[in-house]
Amino acid sequence: MELTSKADLVDFSQLNVLIIDDNRLVHDVLKNVFFNLGFQTVKCAENAYYGLRLADEMRFHIIICSFNVKSDKDGFHLLEELKFKGHVKKTTVLVFLSTETDESLVNSIVELQPDDFWVKPLSPGLVHKRLLHTIEVKKKIFALYYSVDSKKYSKVIYYADRYLKDPSFAKYKPNILRMKGEAYLSLLEYKEAEAFYKELMEKYSFSWVYAGYVKSLLKQNRIEEINTLLNELLNKPDTRFAMHDLLAQYYLEHQQYDEAYIEIQKATKLAPRNIERNKKSWDLARLTHDHQGQFIATRNIAKYAKNSIHDSPELLLNVIRSGIDLACTITDESSNRILDQVERYIADIDNQYENSGDFKQQILVVQARLLNARDQSKRAESLLENHLAYRDLGSLEDNLDKVKVFHELGMREEAIELLNVIRNQISGDSLNSDVLAQYVEQETEERSEINFTPKQLNKMAVEYFQMNKMQPALDSVSLALKLAPNNVKLQFSLFKILIVIKEQGELEASHRELADKLVNLLDDSKLDDKKRAVFEDLKSKWLGNTPLDQE
Repeated sequence: MELTSKADLVDFSQLNVLIIDDNRLVHDVLKNVFFNLGFQTVKCAENAYYGLRLADEMRFHIIICSFNVKSDKDGFHLLEELKFKGHVKKTTVLVFLSTETDESLVNSIVELQPDDFWVKPLSPGLVHKRLLHTIEVKKKIFALYYSVDSKKYSKVIYYADRYLKDPSFAKYKPNILRMKGEAYLSLLEYKEAEAFYKELMEKYSFSWVYAGYVKSLLKQNRIEEINTLLNELLNKPDTRFAMHDLLAQYYLEHQQYDEAYIEIQKATKLAPRNIERNKKSWDLARLTHDHQGQFIATRNIAKYAKNSIHDSPELLLNVIRSGIDLACTITDESSNRILDQVERYIADIDNQYENSGDFKQQILVVQARLLNARDQSKRAESLLENHLAYRDLGSLEDNLDKVKVFHELGMREEAIELLNVIRNQISGDSLNSDVLAQYVEQETEERSEINFTPKQLNKMAVEYFQMNKMQPALDSVSLALKLAPNNVKLQFSLFKILIVIKEQGELEASHRELADKLVNLLDDSKLDDKKRAVFEDLKSKWLGNTPLDQE
């Protein structure tokens, strides 16, 4: 039975209940409460897989879901799948259970907007009281929830205005107001939303009121007017996650990608389970040359997508790819540790899909890249010559990785040609598509101009430095930093070269300008104690207090 009116919630004997929790004692407590209230159909599942099967078989009007279904997937991704399949709507009574109340979990729950959140262990008396209240709220303003499900946001505002005039709805006022504000935003009526939330801020301190007000102004490009308010909300535990998320979206819309990346990282840390947010973080990490950030983002995606609707072997392939990208920017032996880890990932995916031809070409590409990263380019070339199909692989990420192996092995014309194919693969007008398009343009430009990886360029710079060829050494490190601008060791190498050029009396205005920028950059960087000491020593040498050859 589909709920279509509040009358459907009156007869408890006609409502179906689903409880998903891996603890049978929780099942018993909840079943007793439901049966005592007159419910007749109460189904229990000890894991997400069985819960989804039950939801596929029948319609549930009340779903009680544990956030900690450890056996297969957590409650966040379980609800995501239930919503995707149409099993959970705004008219569904949804309650989350958890033994934990840490900030990242609470933020994730807030994103899901359940009707209630109960902390375990459960008290039957409290469950009875809270359940009746939750059902009563759902029943009383059912027309609002039904209109949201139908995406009829003008009707939401109409019903909200009616209910707000009726004294009998007074205790449901916060719920009604919240849905009315969200309806304004859904209708893109940002001026109306601004006035609505501004009035509410004089009476209420709910976090959603501030979030709605900030969003309405950000959508009108009026960020300067709320800078003070933003700073206050960013320092409050109950609003900082929403503010970082809204700011990330704002900066994305305005193509301020460095700022967007900073905000999306903070939002992701506060609510790590959202896969789409992690994907944004990955795309922005690529665009801003943060190779460590790419590796972290792809690992988070693979970790949190496990057993969810997002789960796919491609996710592990992306971890492998970003690991190789990271290793190719590291200029010391620690790159080998990353490559060893990558090699284990490759073995895992190769063993898992050894009888499938679906990933043979992709695995071949990452194996060739791995060999090249280990300075075994001849073996990498042989592997490609004997086994690689030179056609495009269809998937955008597969093709991007193929571009990298072509470029790294000197097949630059093939790399640029494939990048042109990739341009045509990017479709849609979403912000994610815009970021990806920018990244492909950046890749095209850099791979046309720069023929080596940061690791290879650094090795060349060391050789030039040892031969006292300072300008070629400077050029090599500068190119490496274009590809890996956050690499502190490359920044130190650049500084050392500039110091020698100065000592040799060959300093030009462009060199001095570059050194000044470098000093400012490193001064503002968050360096550990060891790196800070190295920087201060180099700065002293640059100022002429100590010659470089005394090291």
